[in-house]
Amino acid sequence: MTETPTITLTHHAMLVIWGAFARQMGLIEALERVKIPQRTREHTPERKLTEFLVAILGGCEYLQDISHGSHPLDQDKAVAEAWGQSEWADYSGVSRTLKACTPETVAAIKGVLEEVSQPFIDQEVTLALSKQGVIIYDGDLTGRPVSNTSTSYEGAAFGWMSDEIRLGFQLALVSMHSPTYGRLWLSGQHHPGDTVSTSQAEALVQAAEVRTSVRPLRRTDLVQQHLAEQQQHLHQAREAWTLRVEQAQTALDESRRVEQELRLWQSRVTALATASARPGQPIKPYSRLAKAKDKVRVYTARLARRQQKVVAARRRIEREQERLQAHQQAVSVLQARLAQFEADNRANPAPIRAIIRLDAGFGSAQNVTWLIEMGYDLYSKPTNQQVAQDLLNRVDEATAWTPVGPNAELVTWSQQLLKHCPYPLNLALERFYTGPTIRYSTLLHYGADDVVSDPLAWFTFYNRRQLIEAGIKEGKSVFHLKHMPVHSVGGILIQELFALFVANFVRWAAAWLNQADLNPGSPLTHHRPNVKALVRIAANTSAWVVRQPDGGYLLSFTDASCYCGLELVVPGSWHYQLPLKLFSCKSADFSP
Repeated sequence: MTETPTITLTHHAMLVIWGAFARQMGLIEALERVKIPQRTREHTPERKLTEFLVAILGGCEYLQDISHGSHPLDQDKAVAEAWGQSEWADYSGVSRTLKACTPETVAAIKGVLEEVSQPFIDQEVTLALSKQGVIIYDGDLTGRPVSNTSTSYEGAAFGWMSDEIRLGFQLALVSMHSPTYGRLWLSGQHHPGDTVSTSQAEALVQAAEVRTSVRPLRRTDLVQQHLAEQQQHLHQAREAWTLRVEQAQTALDESRRVEQELRLWQSRVTALATASARPGQPIKPYSRLAKAKDKVRVYTARLARRQQKVVAARRRIEREQERLQAHQQAVSVLQARLAQFEADNRANPAPIRAIIRLDAGFGSAQNVTWLIEMGYDLYSKPTNQQVAQDLLNRVDEATAWTPVGPNAELVTWSQQLLKHCPYPLNLALERFYTGPTIRYSTLLHYGADDVVSDPLAWFTFYNRRQLIEAGIKEGKSVFHLKHMPVHSVGGILIQELFALFVANFVRWAAAWLNQADLNPGSPLTHHRPNVKALVRIAANTSAWVVRQPDGGYLLSFTDASCYCGLELVVPGSWHYQLPLKLFSCKSADFSP
């Protein structure tokens, strides 16, 4: 006897579709393997973890929206069934589960999300290298402010967020340009609110390399050159330190000689005063006693001067010692870096070309140097604002500015040196007209692209890093990462992990539906979907859910929905096939 399809009304239509996709990609099963140190009463803590993920997918602004929203998620049987649950827990139970999550729980969740995400990342790496011949990364640091008066957020600290000093956290993010999805999040690292961008460049790049499993050839020739220069500086610093030590010893010897002379004359004064002691008798100005006392005064003053020279000499030794230690440390760091980079290159027979775009917060001379030596082509801005002023001093009325936007112009220089960076860079001075005000900024570049001869392409390519800024805005406005539903460290970290994951997940699911060829022309299955519309509208609108015997679904949006008349088909036996990796970083060359 043929099983009759079941029909259910849902007020969260896309959450049903996304549940089917989550099952097919193995997400739900993997999450339920995570162990949470909490007793099971009516609902297992692992299933409440899945409920929290679904709430973020549905754009819940506050945790209590799960139970007290206009259409409570925990009352939607169709969504629960699509996500493999018999029913949902009350939001208070979800809150208690998040508080119970330990660092081990967070690590396990992170591992699960990385595991199910890796095939999609591998696919996009393969496509980017085969089509573009380059991987393009974007990095940024974004604030997660909380109430300035709060004392219950563990690990929160005051820092610069939203153009002001706020209490909260910082999230270091790195994404890659994806041929299929536009933007693909690779990593998000949680930090206290007082963390600054300059301290995070290395961690961002290392996280990106771990997720993509590819990397460029390290520029060991440049490291060797840099090391040789630092060794020369170390030699000069050691010579300067030796000279200062000799000068200090000379000053000390002179001070001791004067001190001996002083003691000698003090003894002579004592002896003369005893031999000629006559009560009430004045000392004659040209007597031997008077002359001896004059010598004491002279040598006392001279000793003070000599002691001051000794103190000054010791201070110079301390300064030279600090310089010497700094150069010794720099040489040690570069020696270790060279050894590591040589090992990296030996283990990387298929190096790729990689570009990273960063804002001025990351553009310190130290970071620029390290990124260049790591093998990356770099598009960024200098952290030091004085660079813009120095470039501005070079221009005059005869300088030719190139228009690069409605209110922006550029003038460029090649092979320029910045302080504390040993490698010549391409620099550009930007001029922006904002009403009666003119603002100036600086671009820097290192790499193979001839950006100096094409300022418009340089300006345009760098400003495409707005992709990551749009992603940050999406996280705050669509997935509500600006709101912290729990105050425990574990809950905050899980929310951040889930918010980044679902931003990718929604795009993967759209491609999944689009590949099925069962929903042609649907506005909800475009391969570059409107994520905000999917989450804020489609995931919170009503539809009739027809569950087929084979496990598939037919969603028919109701008259109360803005998608009235639209139907979506998801077959239960169909699986999403990711393209096979065309290359292996261990055996092939990714060059186009």
